[in-house]
Amino acid sequence: MPTKTNVVSADFFKRYINIVKEDDAMDALENNLKSFLKLLKRIPRKKVNYAYAEGKWTIKQLLQHVIDTERVFAYRALRFSKNEGVDLPGFDENVWGYNTPVDQRKWKDMIEEFKHLRKANIAMFKAFTKEQLLLTGTANNNHINVTALGFMCAGHVQHHMGILKERYLG
Repeated sequence: MPTKTNVVSADFFKRYINIVKEDDAMDALENNLKSFLKLLKRIPRKKVNYAYAEGKWTIKQLLQHVIDTERVFAYRALRFSKNEGVDLPGFDENVWGYNTPVDQRKWKDMIEEFKHLRKANIAMFKAFTKEQLLLTGTANNNHINVTALGFMCAGHVQHHMGILKERYLG
């Protein structure tokens, strides 16, 4: 997979890309999966419905947000890799977050869902050719390439790992 030097991204997305310490997106996706699963499995069941402040998401809502966003980023990568030339819309993470009934979900099932989703995304990124990884598109009015979306999947999870550690598990 191309490295960070091959990333084409609007400033809007750079906060997720820059948080990734690896220079190779595949390494980042795989390492990030291991560290995130380790962190999630350490969270006590009694704390998964905890929110650190009023109006903030619970830990379960945060995990659902991570799952949803991973799907959106992967979908964008898939669409751009096919060189369709279409602009993709953004999404409102807060609307999605508050309209997903996570209280009806089992914590263990949510962790498994993320694990399988990330493994599928790793397989998808591995299947892209070098040419596909360099293809670009527009998402949420921001120009980006397929490689950058791989880094964004890892960076978004890394971002939320920091939030979990600092604000929820402190």
